[in-house]
Order: sequence, then structure tokens, then C-alpha cells
Amino acid sequence: MIRVDAVLVALVVASALGVVSAQHHSRRLYAEYEREQSRAQALEVEWGQLQLEQSTWATHGRVEKLAREKLGMRLPPEGQVLVVEPQS
Repeated sequence: MIRVDAVLVALVVASALGVVSAQHHSRRLYAEYEREQSRAQALEVEWGQLQLEQSTWATHGRVEKLAREKLGMRLPPEGQVLVVEPQS
């Protein structure tokens, strides 16, 4: 009888340790999930800022100004402009 009780106590202790281990693992995974969610949100914000910055840097007026100032580009005289239309 004492042997059966000892086995049952050992099984209960092992089961309790398993529950504690599973809860600890679950909490650790949930904390990691929360960190990744936060990181994903920060990356979304950064992506929006980068898109805004890209649209600012690529405005036609800015590109034209840089082409004139840095590259010395000018519009060609009217007689040198040739418009090519796609064939359909």
C-alpha cells in the first residue's frame, strides 16, 4: 500500500512539474509574441515614414531643380523635341 501511495505521489509531483513547465513555456512564448507584435508595429510606422520621405525626394520639382543645378541640364530648343507615340 505504501508503495502505491509513493508511486501516486511521484506521479502527482511529476504532473505538477509538467504543468509548471508548460505554463512557464507558454508565458515565455506569449512575451516573445508581444515583443514581435510591437516590433512589427514599429516597422509599419517606419515603412510609412520611408514612403513619405521617398515621395518627398522624388517630387518632379525637386528632380528638375537638381537636374538644372547639379547636372546643368536644360530643356532642348523646341525644334529639337521629337515626340514618339506608341504603336497600337
